[in-house]
Amino acid sequence: MSPHGTDAPADTANRRLRPTRPRTVRWVESGVYSARTMSERLAHQVAVSPTSTALVDGGADVRLSFGELGRAVDLVADQLRARGLRAGDVITVQLPNWWEAVVVFQAAIRLGAVVNPVVPIYRERELEFILGQARPRMVVTPHRFRGFDHAAMVARLGGATNPVADTREELLHIVIRPDADLPPGAISWAELMEPVRSRPPAGPAPAADDLLLLLYTSGTTADPKGVLHSHQSLAYEVQSFVDLFDLGRVDTVFTPSPVTHITGFLYGVLLPLFTGCEAVLLDIWEPRRAVELIEQEQCRFVMGATPFLRGIVDRHRELGIAGSALRVFTCGGADVPPALVEEARTLLGCHVARVYGSSEFPTFSCGRREDGPSLCAETDGMPIGPVSYRIEDAVDGVGELVVDGPDLFLGYADPALNDAAFTADGHFRTGDLASVDENGAITIRGREKDIILRGGENISAKEVEDLLHQHPGVADVAVVAMPDALLTERACAFVVPTAGSAPTLEDLVAFLETQHIARQKLPERLEVVECLPVTASGKVQKFLLRAQIAQMLTDEATGRSGAPTESPA
Repeated sequence: MSPHGTDAPADTANRRLRPTRPRTVRWVESGVYSARTMSERLAHQVAVSPTSTALVDGGADVRLSFGELGRAVDLVADQLRARGLRAGDVITVQLPNWWEAVVVFQAAIRLGAVVNPVVPIYRERELEFILGQARPRMVVTPHRFRGFDHAAMVARLGGATNPVADTREELLHIVIRPDADLPPGAISWAELMEPVRSRPPAGPAPAADDLLLLLYTSGTTADPKGVLHSHQSLAYEVQSFVDLFDLGRVDTVFTPSPVTHITGFLYGVLLPLFTGCEAVLLDIWEPRRAVELIEQEQCRFVMGATPFLRGIVDRHRELGIAGSALRVFTCGGADVPPALVEEARTLLGCHVARVYGSSEFPTFSCGRREDGPSLCAETDGMPIGPVSYRIEDAVDGVGELVVDGPDLFLGYADPALNDAAFTADGHFRTGDLASVDENGAITIRGREKDIILRGGENISAKEVEDLLHQHPGVADVAVVAMPDALLTERACAFVVPTAGSAPTLEDLVAFLETQHIARQKLPERLEVVECLPVTASGKVQKFLLRAQIAQMLTDEATGRSGAPTESPA
């Protein structure tokens, strides 16, 4: 039997990715969850507003109405079905913010597939792990994007070390932009947009409690964790923000966040299905183009990370422009300086507030319109909706935040991770340290998870450390976050060298590049030390290293010390 009580093929991904923590009954019985699927929501928008703009690709200058989007989804869904795709199959999508990404997502959802978005910065190391665990039926990538050949990377992974070689079916590979000189066997986008000669019979319609999303997120471990969401959990998340900010058809959403990240997927791909609004995508972040698109398309809503807000504010200041088309900018994914929120509220003339969430629980708290400026700038806002939470093991009011609610994920793709992730009563252990003030506002004070928040992306320090330990010049190493005004944090490596062989930053970077990891994970500063501070049990005291590098940066900025040991170029 399938997770939802109907017969399903034994080898489908829905079967393989069965959530081990079913949580839907109480939310269905209480009326919190909707019975509508995302496909039904798209069909509704196509029917009621076929000529309204659904999507603007700001990088390619492409504009699609809901009717045009619906027809493109029909074509691609037919092609995928004709090529053997069926309900429950996983489709891995590693695309930038292109209009084709939205079409692929919606076509996969139409078939009842599980979409597996992967951010474009990931390289062979990350992608091989994801493909090996997710076991997709199909992979969709750019041919080349920002100088990197994604098609060649997938072709390499599909060779003798094929991570999905134990599946019974061939891994299909769709390649987008450009269509020329594709690897052997790759399917071009032009082929997917051709009508099928004989339309295959439609399979069973997806149900609202079916799995929809498998999204990998980095955390405390070197390997990413596969987060599972259903139509219902994601629909509640989006609807909660529609209700919180009274979003409607006129509230065009600007989406600089990758659509393969939880934020971009929710608000660039799914939000228009709920309100009929236009989504404006930008594939390469550039503040000049961002402000141009916001004003040109009269964008009114953004959810994005700190660098996006910083870039928009700086561009407005550069142009000497006060006021914006924006009505709401919710900012999270990395530490958000209170001064930036206050400056943005004044300069843009819109509601700007901090927001807290994760891939596992997309939005737990947010500064609401009725909340005062200080709450929106200095805290991470008020809990949203029928959630429950508590602070565990608190010291002076600060402890680990554990949470539960209707937009909480259904568990990890690897069920072995679930026992440590959930409490006995089903609350999720966020790994973040928080406090609650007298108003009930949540403030994140730090994190137990050993990650670096670089530009809204989570980087596992342990993954980088594990690789650096293989360098012949490294006897011991600790990678920690150092504060950065633009990206919130960057990675600093504290290295204890082997005898007579102290590596340089260039040495370490060159070594890591041979390991094929994303460039964003590369350390951007090196401090060579005699030893690392450790506890009596041998655990590295990273809080001391973080404090040390933060003080060094402050001293260097104020001219109280010499040049750093190694620093970014």
